[in-house]
Amino acid sequence: MSPIILSSELKNIFQNPNLIILDARVGKDVYQNYLEKHIKGARFIDLDKDLAEIGEDAAFGGRHPLPDTAKFAVTLSNLGASEDAHIVIYDDKNGANAAARAWWMLRSFGFEKVQVLDGGIQSAEKEGIEFSSGEETFEKSSVIKKEGWLLPFKALEYVENEIISRSSTVIDVRDAYRYKGESEPIDLVAGHIPGAINIPFSENLDEHGNFLKPEVLKEKYKELLKDKPQHLIIHCGSGVTACHTILALDYAGFPIPDLYVGSWSEWSRREGKEIAKEN
Repeated sequence: MSPIILSSELKNIFQNPNLIILDARVGKDVYQNYLEKHIKGARFIDLDKDLAEIGEDAAFGGRHPLPDTAKFAVTLSNLGASEDAHIVIYDDKNGANAAARAWWMLRSFGFEKVQVLDGGIQSAEKEGIEFSSGEETFEKSSVIKKEGWLLPFKALEYVENEIISRSSTVIDVRDAYRYKGESEPIDLVAGHIPGAINIPFSENLDEHGNFLKPEVLKEKYKELLKDKPQHLIIHCGSGVTACHTILALDYAGFPIPDLYVGSWSEWSRREGKEIAKEN
């Protein structure tokens, strides 16, 4: 199954009894925004509460560490998700908020039929998909137990060793100005991990904000990664938008790369870690 679904395709399967739609928008008053307007039947999933286990010190794990699988299993039960469900996730930034992170976590939990809505909530509205407001009612499902995440993710020390040995290509998907160290709007220090290359996640999208066609993405990344180590580690600020590029690479037919969850939010806070900038 493609990791991307078009709004026209979603409209065609809208009455599928196995379909579960998740609203993964983030931001101020986001739950109130969900209550005011969402795709009919969509269930709200919260980045900070459901898709992360935020600790006391971002120097160890970053701003959005993964929760353990036992906690995520309860989240999925509360959302009514079963293993045979077809799950479609949307946000309002075409996956760059939290839809791609939710996709990564669901796939890593063992779910196979998981897709991100191309164009997000805006595309659904243009397509004429039915919207609703208020709370949605649905039954909880049984808790599914997993021993650990199935997709590869790496810790800071592993990333550092791979850079030193030049065994991996580490890709920073943040905007170029953040990578260069010109300014930093979220984390405490501007710059990037020494040895990381910059391919902003926005380059996965066309001028209309939709994902590039898979064949275009494939050629694009083949050219960008030419003569570089084939093993990829993807990171961003806190392990959320990195999943957008992981999603794009999967869509393009590449093997799913490693995720550095702690990302810049962890590296930049960890004492003694070198920070690079570009003039």
